[in-house]
Amino acid sequence: MVMAPMRQRTAFHVMTKPIGPICNLDCKYCFYLEKEKLFPSNENFKMSDEVLETYVRQYIEGQDVPDVSFAWQGGEPTLLGVKFFRKVVELQRKYAGGKRIHNAIQTNGTLLDDEWCEFLQGEKFLVGLSIDGPARLHNAYRVDKQGRDTYDEVLRGLRLLEKHGVEFNTLTVVNRANARHPLDVYRFLRGIGSGFLQFIPLVERLPDAEARKLGLDLALPPRADEEDPRRLPVTDGSVEPKAYGEFLCAIFDEWVSRDVGKTFVQIFDVTLGNWMGGSHRGGLCVFSETCGTALAMEHNGDVYSCDHYVYPQYRLGNILNRSLGEMVSSEFQRAFGRAKAGTLPRFCRECEVRHLCHGECPKHRFLRTPDGEPGLNYLCRAYKMFFNHSAPAMQGMVELLQAGRAPAEIMTRRLGTRP
Repeated sequence: MVMAPMRQRTAFHVMTKPIGPICNLDCKYCFYLEKEKLFPSNENFKMSDEVLETYVRQYIEGQDVPDVSFAWQGGEPTLLGVKFFRKVVELQRKYAGGKRIHNAIQTNGTLLDDEWCEFLQGEKFLVGLSIDGPARLHNAYRVDKQGRDTYDEVLRGLRLLEKHGVEFNTLTVVNRANARHPLDVYRFLRGIGSGFLQFIPLVERLPDAEARKLGLDLALPPRADEEDPRRLPVTDGSVEPKAYGEFLCAIFDEWVSRDVGKTFVQIFDVTLGNWMGGSHRGGLCVFSETCGTALAMEHNGDVYSCDHYVYPQYRLGNILNRSLGEMVSSEFQRAFGRAKAGTLPRFCRECEVRHLCHGECPKHRFLRTPDGEPGLNYLCRAYKMFFNHSAPAMQGMVELLQAGRAPAEIMTRRLGTRP
């Protein structure tokens, strides 16, 4: 792949963690809390003014596009208080240079109050609210430091967002519990007013001796052809591939029969975009052919190749002594991005849905193919199930778009997906 020169590079994205992994909750499936081990025991985990200003300036200057989108995550970023984010927008205005600035913040919602929501609405922040479904499903894993349920507090935060007219999306971690209740989850999210839904499959690898030594899950287990939960090389809360595929198919069938154009589901939008050759709506790195332009930055300015690869081996540098532009354009990072396609096993390269999946995230490629080759994605079975199931309707929506018509017209057609 020929890479563009630095001055002509396309936009890149940074997932920014201004408070590192610190959170007021203790979700049973959270993989990021362990990142505290990357820092000294006396770390205060709050982005300094120097790091913040350097980051805002470099990130805006490094983008060769008129719209620059900041993403603030954690941990729980609202722990920093509204004052910190008022400083953020002041710096963005200082360095905007005529570019349009957008902000998104991911939160568990439990610390939101009127002051927060007035600020978020006034500065037009897009809020990603983490909620895993109705109370019995949400509370299965999302608990506080005392092990108490958090559903009521999250819903209180959601109602405050609605009260103040703050635009929000919902982010739902699909796990071993809620995956078995797809329509309960979907109808609940639709019912609480979510117009844009993101489903994030929980896949957390069980560490083995080699993985512990490297600090990264690289060792490959035997092939897992049969989904006996006792044999899956993942944590107890991780979603089973068959269940995740059935989860997506069930929700898709209801969505395509009644909600196209009204409720937006990220994976459905991205799938349609890939059917259109990647030109429709926004892409998603896990389903792109290559990656490497979605980085992660910790509160101290350390930059990593990806949010899923915050390990010492993938540290690109620190913005106080190396520019973001230099890091994203480095040969190490380019090679990281090319490896997504270059390491696909033959089983994937010859797959009928490769153009939709591209092997998904390399973080999840720890199984063996039927012929024993390493590098098969743990969720392969799920995606093959969903992409094949949704294909007739997706192809119908492509035809509608190409004819200049609305994809919502698919709801009046019968293309093999059952209403």
